[in-house]
Amino acid sequence: MSGDLVPRVDVRAARVEAAPMNGDGGFTAGREKHLRPKGYAAWRPQAKTRALLEQVNLVIDEYADYLPLTVRQVFYRLVGSFGFEKTESAYDRLAEKLVMARRARLIPFGYIRDDGTTLYPVSWYHGVQSFKNETARRARDYRRFRQAGQAVRVELWCEAAGMAPQLARVAHPYSIEVRSSSGFPSLTAVREIVDRALERDVPTVLLHVGDFDPSGVAIFESMAADVTAFVEADRQILTQKIIAERVALDASQVEVYELDTAPPKRSDTRSKTWQGGTCQLEALAPDQLAAIVRDAINRQIDLDILAQQIAMEKRDKAELIGLPAPGETS
Repeated sequence: MSGDLVPRVDVRAARVEAAPMNGDGGFTAGREKHLRPKGYAAWRPQAKTRALLEQVNLVIDEYADYLPLTVRQVFYRLVGSFGFEKTESAYDRLAEKLVMARRARLIPFGYIRDDGTTLYPVSWYHGVQSFKNETARRARDYRRFRQAGQAVRVELWCEAAGMAPQLARVAHPYSIEVRSSSGFPSLTAVREIVDRALERDVPTVLLHVGDFDPSGVAIFESMAADVTAFVEADRQILTQKIIAERVALDASQVEVYELDTAPPKRSDTRSKTWQGGTCQLEALAPDQLAAIVRDAINRQIDLDILAQQIAMEKRDKAELIGLPAPGETS
């Protein structure tokens, strides 16, 4: 998906008629001045904000293959490419502008990701034909479990849930699911990892991406140690074990990619033993993060076995949709 295929909205010309608002977004009427808008909003950004949104559009164009971007990713791209102020207050202002830009239909909702939601899905059909259509779609989208036959089973974990859609785009072609603890994992989450590991007869590889700061590192180390202790206590065979790898972000990556750092937060008690600066994962450009994660996965698996699974998948799909299998004649 190239940048010129991303739908653009002219932020200089766009106008949305709704409740009256002043300059950069505040309501003008009495005590409603400080209330947040509901639904779509009439927003007439001032010249400085219009220029900022044009820069945001350039960022979206550049990373169109990695949408949706998190607000933090947009922030770091603006800092690096346009000299945007690198402070938390500037980040907060940007987040507010991006909220208003989406409400005003200046930026499509699907391009920017805030915090996600938790879904407990239920399936249903609208009748027999609906079921047939779904069955046909599933045949067209058929995919084998591509980790089958591997000497390990890989899971990918990320500290922030907002990063999951981007990471899934990298991991799903390998049949690797992406999970997020949104910080330190609960005991329930830890036990779920353990239970999955104990159902396998091969080692479980936990790949983890998170911030380079005291809490980000501690999240990984705590999860790895806790899961390992449970598995070692409950396993039935020696191959049931945990291999944990911190994929990103680390000090060497901060240096190689020349990422900006900040002092550790004084409010974090772990900062007392931390040496040097800190850096958030989203300071990495989306394509850089994708390449790092893809390389980490490729180090863990046998690519020849993966290719065999993909070849079998093609034959299976041909059978499901009634076409000759690859290499066969009708």
